[in-house]
Amino acid sequence: MREAYLQYSMSVIVGRALPDVRDGLKPVHRRILFAMNELNNVHNKPYKKSARIVGDVIGKYHPHGDMAVYDSIVRMAQEFSLRYTLVDGQGNFGSIDGDAAAAQRYTEIRMTQLSEELLIDIEKETVPWTPNYDDSLLIPQVLPAKVPNLLIN
Repeated sequence: MREAYLQYSMSVIVGRALPDVRDGLKPVHRRILFAMNELNNVHNKPYKKSARIVGDVIGKYHPHGDMAVYDSIVRMAQEFSLRYTLVDGQGNFGSIDGDAAAAQRYTEIRMTQLSEELLIDIEKETVPWTPNYDDSLLIPQVLPAKVPNLLIN
């Protein structure tokens, strides 16, 4: 039993908790940016409700709780959490003093120019693709990442 738990915990750490060196993103961050790209939620278009993005991510790519996805979005929008934010947020995304972010129905987001650079040429089959959790869609294993995200964030 102990050995099985250790193997499971290591697979979770390697598979979900550590960023991939190739694009510098954890799977949930990659899926969020991919979903935003699919919705054309780019830096020069109007903001979309965070709840819309969360719904797409958990419905299509990441079958886990909505709060795990929203917490990741919040962190990607906080200027005090990342050197270069990957999500441009409008609304209350918390504070460095520990104040919580507003609920996802009250905040809006779109990609930053930097996050768009991570997805450049994705449609040109520059990265390997894998089926999503229910084999209904293909998702990228990594993003093309023109920018060394692991180093800058």
